[in-house]
Formats: sequence, C-alpha cells, structure tokens
Amino acid sequence: MTPSLELVRQIEDLALRLVVDDASGSDARAWLPDLQKLHACAVRLGAQPVARAAAGVLNALTAGAPALSVLQDGIANLQKVLDRDKAPAATPTICLAQDPELVSDFLVESREHLSAVETQLLILERDPCDSEALNAAFRGFHTIKGLAGFLELWDVQKLAHEVETVLDQARNAELTITPAAIDVILASADYLRRWLAHLESCLSQLPSAAPGPDTRLLERIRELIHCEAAAEPPKPQPAQPTAQAQAPTAEPQPPAPARRGEIMAVKVDTAKLDYLVDMAGEMVIAESLVRHDADLAKATSPLLQRKIAHLTRITAELQKTAMAMRLVPIGPLFRRMARLVRDLSRQFGKQVEMETQGDEIELDRTIVEELADPLMHMVRNALDHGIEPPATRRKTGKPEVARLLLRAQHRAGQVVIEIADDGRGLDREAITAKALQRGLISSAEGLSDGEVYDLIFEPGFTTAAQVTNVSGRGVGMDVVRRHIEKLRGRIEIRSTPLRGATFLLKLPLTLAIIDGLVVSVGEERYIIPLFAVREMFRPKPDTIWTVQQRAEMALVRGSLLPVVRLYNSFRVAPRSEDPLESVLVVAEVEGQRFCVLVDALIGKQEVVIKALGETFKKVHGIAGGAILGDGRVGLILDLERIFKEKAVESVH
Repeated sequence: MTPSLELVRQIEDLALRLVVDDASGSDARAWLPDLQKLHACAVRLGAQPVARAAAGVLNALTAGAPALSVLQDGIANLQKVLDRDKAPAATPTICLAQDPELVSDFLVESREHLSAVETQLLILERDPCDSEALNAAFRGFHTIKGLAGFLELWDVQKLAHEVETVLDQARNAELTITPAAIDVILASADYLRRWLAHLESCLSQLPSAAPGPDTRLLERIRELIHCEAAAEPPKPQPAQPTAQAQAPTAEPQPPAPARRGEIMAVKVDTAKLDYLVDMAGEMVIAESLVRHDADLAKATSPLLQRKIAHLTRITAELQKTAMAMRLVPIGPLFRRMARLVRDLSRQFGKQVEMETQGDEIELDRTIVEELADPLMHMVRNALDHGIEPPATRRKTGKPEVARLLLRAQHRAGQVVIEIADDGRGLDREAITAKALQRGLISSAEGLSDGEVYDLIFEPGFTTAAQVTNVSGRGVGMDVVRRHIEKLRGRIEIRSTPLRGATFLLKLPLTLAIIDGLVVSVGEERYIIPLFAVREMFRPKPDTIWTVQQRAEMALVRGSLLPVVRLYNSFRVAPRSEDPLESVLVVAEVEGQRFCVLVDALIGKQEVVIKALGETFKKVHGIAGGAILGDGRVGLILDLERIFKEKAVESVH
C-alpha cells in the first residue's frame, strides 16, 4: 500500500531532526513522543511495515540502547521501508486526478517553505555566518525534496537534493555562502516555483507545459559543490547507518491524546472561508432587520426582549470571529519585496538596504493579495527613479547605501502603508513640464505640491528619459491608483527635493463590515464611519460663523471648524436649511477636524458594506452602500474626499 503524505512528512521530520540536532547527547525519552505518533499514524493508515519498523526503534530505545546508534539505524530502516513501499513508477509522471488533495497540500507547504527560504537567504547574504538562517534554508529544501519524492516529481526532487547538498556543505564549513552562491540558490527556488505553478495549472485542468530539467542550473549548483570541495580539505565522513536486520515484533501502545491547551490548525479552502464570511454578513443584516422590525417594537414581553438581546450578542460574536479569520499579517508581503529590492539593486548597480516596520499589522486577506502588484510597482519605481547611484549619492553627501522603508501602522481606523526612500525625491519642475507638454494642465501656477504629484498617476505619464526593461513606458502608477481605489483606499505623496519621497497607501482594515453613525438628510440616509466621529451636538445661535461672506465655520470648544452642509454635497432637499434645527457632527480625518451638518441622528449601527457598481463608481464622497435595519439602503460617506473638496471650494 502506498504510504500517505502524512507518514512521509513524519519520517522526513525525524530524519531532519537527526541531521540538524546532535543526538549523541540526547535523552532517548525526548524522541519517544514523535516515534509513538509515527507508529500510531502507521497503524491507523494500515502501513504495517512502517508500524513494525517504528515499533523496533521504540523498543530499542525503551530497552536502554545507545540513542544515537538506534536512531541512525532505525530512521535509515524507516526510510528504506518507505522507499520500498512507494516504488517509483516507470514513467516520471504523476496522475494528479488520483489524489489532488495531496498535491494541493504539497503546493501550499512548498510555497511556504520557499518563501521562508528566500527570507533566510537574504539574511545569509548580509551575514554568511548566521547559522540559524542557514539551517532554516537547509530544512526548507530538505522537506521539499522529501515531499517531491513521495509524489514522484523527480525533477523537483533532484534539484532540491542538489541545493540541499550545497547548504549541508555550508553547514559543515566545507563551503562559503557567497553572493554568487545566493544567486544560484535563488534561481533554484524560482525553478521550483515554476514547477508549483505548473502543478497548480494541472490541478485546475488548465493547459500547462512542465518546466522540465534545467541542466544549466544543475551544472551551476554542482560547480559550487566541486569548486569548494577542491578548495577545502576533505572532512572525514561518518559511517553510513545500516538497516536493522530484524525489527522486534512487539509493538508499544499508541500515544496518548493531544495535551490540553495544544494549538491545533486545519487547512480550509479560501472559497469556503469567503462564503462563511459572506453568510456572517448576511446574518448581521437579517438580525438588524429583525431587531428594528416595527411589529417587534410593539412587543412588551421581557422574555422576548432577552431572546432578541441574546441573538444580537451571538450575531456580533459570530461576525467578529468571521472577520478575524480573514485577517492576515502584512509581514510576508513585505518580505516578498526584499527579493525584488535585492535583484533590482544589483541590476541597477545601486546599494539599497530595505527596512520593514509593522510586519505584525493585520489586514483583510483580499486586501493583502490585491496589494502585491501596487507595492511591487512602487518599490520598482523607488529603485529605478528615486534612489541615485552610489557615485551621485557621494557627491551630494549621502551615504552610498540608500534606505528603503516599508512600514504599516494603524491610524484612525485605517491601515497606512508607507513606502519611503531617501533618494532624489519627485521633481516638481519635470512633472509640470511633462504635464504641460501633454496638455494635462494649462498652467502650473496655483497648483499645490500634492496636486502636481498626483499628475504622475495619469495614464501614460512618465518623466523617464529612456525606456528600460523595468520602467519608463508610463504604465505602473496609474495601475497602482486603480488598484488602491478598488480597495476603497487612496494614495498620498510627500516629497522633499534631494531628500526622498514617501508614498502613503491608506486602506480600510476590512472590505466587509464597519461601525457607522446613521444620519438623515431630507428623505435620504447616510452612514458616517464611526472611527471618524468625535462628537455631536445641536448648534446654538452663536455657533455658526461666516468668514469673508463665503466660508462657513462652527465655533467648537474655542476653535473654528469648517462646516460641510451635506445636502449641498449631494444636492438633496433638507428638512430645513436652518442650522439651529439641524445637528452638527464633528469628524476628524488626516488630523483635520470639520463639521458635517445633517438633519437628524438615527443611531449607531454595524453595517455590511456593499459595492454600488459601475453606476456610482465616480460619485465623489461615497465609499459604498449598506442595508439598514429598516430595509432601506444607506450610503457610506467618504469623509476625506468630502473634506478635501470642501477645502478646494473654499480656496476658489
């Protein structure tokens, strides 16, 4: 019977532990739990040869035999039993339809290992003596090799084995990790990723050609091994372990159940997870409709009211749990950019050190996935256009090694992602000259720096003198803006000539649910995001002031704040235009406070955000829609856009 991937993984983990750890001084009892777990798994799966081999190791260890000798012989025997049971097919192909679940697990695990390997290699490039990073990279390739062998992916197994040999020699001080070696190992990781993409296409029944063996890459790996072997004196090799002649027939008891408090995890199809979150959102809407039902409001039964309160509490907890399941840290996305920075800095002949902050900040999984392309474009532009060559930096008194910062932080209910470099900054004169040439503006007079910088997001806009294989065609930044706006976010640019530029991506925590303050203007309902609300009050006669017969201000706690009459912003008929019969909502965005004049407050409500489609895509000041408790649709306000438009009107 062919062993399962679970057995293969456990045996490979034991073999890896034996290689990485020094078992000579180990207490035999430290190995018993993993061996018992392996034995129980083999019994459960009906893999009797593996179960007998595991029992032999357990019996020898419990009898007091030397741990190192028993483990070397026993694990070698387990691997031989495994190889015999999964005898390779005559043709090096795999029928994915037979067990797509195993292949899917292999894809997920291998991608995780490759991502970790890439991170560790970049650490090794900075510090070749970092043994922890070296061991982690070795373990990644070792695991991929074992899993690929089980699935009979011989090209993948062969390459992973060769890279594993390189890293093992480095661990044994027989090989030095140089930038050239890093190049070869990263190229190997790229080759394995191409194989993973091919397997994924096969699983999806899409046409795809297998990458095939990369003989040149294998030659480069072997050159590393042979060159270093020639330069280093040969080290004595330990004797190969021999298989046990006969495994004892007595079998130990299966292991006890998992200890209380142990963290367990399962893998779930993302489509199922998304469906669960959508249903949780629909339940929030349904609960709100029930709770605000007019007939229910007439009921006076205390028991019914308690039941409704219980339903509300359970619905809120379900919604919070579902939303938490969607959140993932942004750190892995930042780490993917490290490889891009390394490759491009070498290509451009620049020295760049990338720093990350806020790796633990969590965002909606969909947002993180959609951020990959915009972040790649912005990092690429920073290295190509922003950061100067070392010679230029020396002339301007800057250190030769440039700094690129990727930082995530929470701010006013949003997540702000900052991409900052200490390069030359944006050239206002070059941008305005190009914009005048293309007819995007008639004059640069009166334009703020922010308005000038926004011109770089126009389709086809570029100030590059020549087209390279990286940038210069005018595509990229307009794509970035479209992606960010699709996520209900926006971009802000700050730049200081010769000192660098900072791009701020301001994004919502989630695309699904927000707490909102429901207000009315005439017959319409609007939702103000609660994180932006500071206070609410009914104005008095001395509250509203007019400045220069044009700008309307409200006196709030000794400060004059701009007033936005919401009915003017959306051209609806209010109940009254008299501020004394209305309500002022003090809001704060981007550190700026202002007042929103509405007819009345309806209440606080947790709402599920719904996209409004193409019809309302270009309506400024609207971030989405939501179904309210009475079944009506309310529009969610984009306060930052409303405030900025009000500021522009005041200037003009």
